[in-house]
Amino acid sequence: MEYLGAVLSLFFIAFTGILLLKKYNPHAVLLVSGLLMLIIAQLLNYNLPTLKEPTGFLGFDLFRYIKESFSKTNAGVGLMIMAIGGFVAYIDKIEASDALVFVAMKPLKLFKKYPYVAASLVIPIGQLLFVAIPSAAGLGLLLMASMFPILVNLGVSRLSAVSVITATTAFGIGPASAITASATDIAGVDTISFFLKSQIPMVIPLSIVMMVTYYFVNRHFDKKIALEMEIQTTETKEIKVPLVYAFIPILPIVLLIVFSKIFNLFNTTIALDTTTAMFISVFVALLFEFARTKNTKTVLESLKTFWNGMGNIFKTVVTLIIAADIFAKGLISLGFIEGLLDVSQNFGFGVVGIGVVMTVMIFLASMLMGSGNASFFAFGPLVPKIADKLGIETAEIILPMQLSASMGRTVSPISGVMIATAEIAKVSTLAIVKRNIIPLGMALLVMLIYHFI
Repeated sequence: MEYLGAVLSLFFIAFTGILLLKKYNPHAVLLVSGLLMLIIAQLLNYNLPTLKEPTGFLGFDLFRYIKESFSKTNAGVGLMIMAIGGFVAYIDKIEASDALVFVAMKPLKLFKKYPYVAASLVIPIGQLLFVAIPSAAGLGLLLMASMFPILVNLGVSRLSAVSVITATTAFGIGPASAITASATDIAGVDTISFFLKSQIPMVIPLSIVMMVTYYFVNRHFDKKIALEMEIQTTETKEIKVPLVYAFIPILPIVLLIVFSKIFNLFNTTIALDTTTAMFISVFVALLFEFARTKNTKTVLESLKTFWNGMGNIFKTVVTLIIAADIFAKGLISLGFIEGLLDVSQNFGFGVVGIGVVMTVMIFLASMLMGSGNASFFAFGPLVPKIADKLGIETAEIILPMQLSASMGRTVSPISGVMIATAEIAKVSTLAIVKRNIIPLGMALLVMLIYHFI
């Protein structure tokens, strides 16, 4: 009976996976599976996730989880994703995306002959941005607005373009990262020192491994399935808007970098979050449109495109993230995390063995739950106890574990960044996972060898 919950969670994982592969509605599958696991956890008297405001009746509490998940998501990452989705829809309507492609293709014509090199180079560029913009879904969508049309125009497939964009969020590093903050707090080390002396030396070789691997993987997949490239030929397409419109798609990124806490460019601290940056950028775009058209009614009417874009992202992406959150709660309630940890400890592994097993488990847990934060926050607090038993410092094994959490999220078909970018690219999350699993698997293997052996 000790491992009954963990065994049941494995059954639900397999059953859910089969239904998703058979193309059942993912929103319904994840939500129903999550609720069933919560019900079973209640019947087995397991510890359920804490509710902020319980109803007083366990049966109603099940649905309170959904309500609280909606509240938490819509107030945070959900609103951010919707705002970015609306912005992407708006810049497409006013042809700012076309202007960006036209301007960018001038210096990037060299890469027309080497499109997969260009795609791989997005990874280190995006990783630098991820340090300043530590939201995987947020950065992914910002790059979908700016880099995606350029990559497609250079000659890579939509799947290749979206795969390298999601790869930019594979390493959650830097002082602004929630996982980094948790890791340094658990290990009792200085955040900046950890970033400069531990994270950067580890991530540089891993990024190189991923760049090389993505080059061959994406080229192989595009040739193998004879994917019909959706290449926009800017040479023959007439650009109807001023070329200054090319600045609009990258404006949110510029704002977030300039006003980032990391750089502190101003004497007075100015805190600018991603959602606020999106609203600022939309109104700047409106001013551009007014200056071009001189038609107030038409410009104000065009704002409907932004709201419609937000609504489309809500019904497709945000609701799926909420369903995935309920699924993750179900797994945790059945003791999935504790079961994995107990099994690894019972095998009697040494320092290296425990470190490798914990790192791989966090990677797998992130894949299954769709959240690097959820998996690391579940495993992380257990590390000091394990380190004490093994007679080592917590900091020695915390680094690969925190990196594997964000790496696992990048190969999860139910993670926010995968769902959001797949919706914009009009591809399936499973198709992106097929592109990502080999490069991320290679990076995980290199990290384990580099750190533990």
